[in-house]
Amino acid sequence: MKKLRELSVDETFEAFVLLKTADVRVARNGKKFIAFTFQDNSGTIDGKYWGASDEDIATFTTGNVVLLNGKRELYQNMPQVKIMHLRLAKEGEPTDPSLYMEKAPIDIDEMKQEFNDYLLDITQAKWHRIVRHILSKYQKEFFEYPAAKRNHHAFAGGLAFHTLTMLRLAKSVSQEYTELNPSLLYAGVMLHDLGKVHELSGPVATEYTLAGNLLGHIVMVDEEITKACIELNISELDEEVLVLKHVVLAHHGLLEYGSPVRPKIMEAEILHHLDNLDASMQMMLGSLKQVNPGEYTERIFGLDNRNFYLPNI
Repeated sequence: MKKLRELSVDETFEAFVLLKTADVRVARNGKKFIAFTFQDNSGTIDGKYWGASDEDIATFTTGNVVLLNGKRELYQNMPQVKIMHLRLAKEGEPTDPSLYMEKAPIDIDEMKQEFNDYLLDITQAKWHRIVRHILSKYQKEFFEYPAAKRNHHAFAGGLAFHTLTMLRLAKSVSQEYTELNPSLLYAGVMLHDLGKVHELSGPVATEYTLAGNLLGHIVMVDEEITKACIELNISELDEEVLVLKHVVLAHHGLLEYGSPVRPKIMEAEILHHLDNLDASMQMMLGSLKQVNPGEYTERIFGLDNRNFYLPNI
């Protein structure tokens, strides 16, 4: 069986896939339909199940593995699948959702070792203690969770991989701009998205939790730093703690993007730009992998709905 990203336009196929999302919507004619995102370990493709019955809606839910018969098409230059037949996978068939999940390109054990190396480079004692305390508390989730439901690094291990890529970038930037404090930058990078272990439900059929929707990961990681200070007997009013909290709280850069404060120190400004850089590159690379040289990608929602060209050179 071909993988989803290997399919050509107008190619019919049959494959076991994971229902990454299954959103029930109402069409203009008043009838319900299901907007699916199908997934295998090569990527995702969307498809609509028109005229869905109540039984269909109860059967085809997020997280289930299905056997999909369909045809790959393009709609407004975006890949989609025309669903011809759909059924749940049966006993004895490959029903384990983990078989269909995209994963980080680096093994978890390799990422853990590299994280430990960067942790040793955080030489300021309070930052080192706080980061080590929080990472050890959520190590399992941190190395398994995606960084998002759909946009950048939306795959198993994506949260750790995104953070590791930013650490590598932070190291290069610190070598270029020696006025930066590498320990503060590394500590901020390691913690900036860690609240996503609370914001997201996990690597399989990822959804936003109630806390994620109502509070968001920035607030939740700030709370984790507060808890760590209490447990480690470190004053929250120490300047070291305040600047660490600041680089985390300011990493979305603008108030309208969810940060309660804009960057006011160099390390906070740099972290914000590194976060944007890695997220943007991941979204572009993911889309460019699905096209041939001389073609344009689909429009990328997270990049202002722009599409990108893959040069022949």
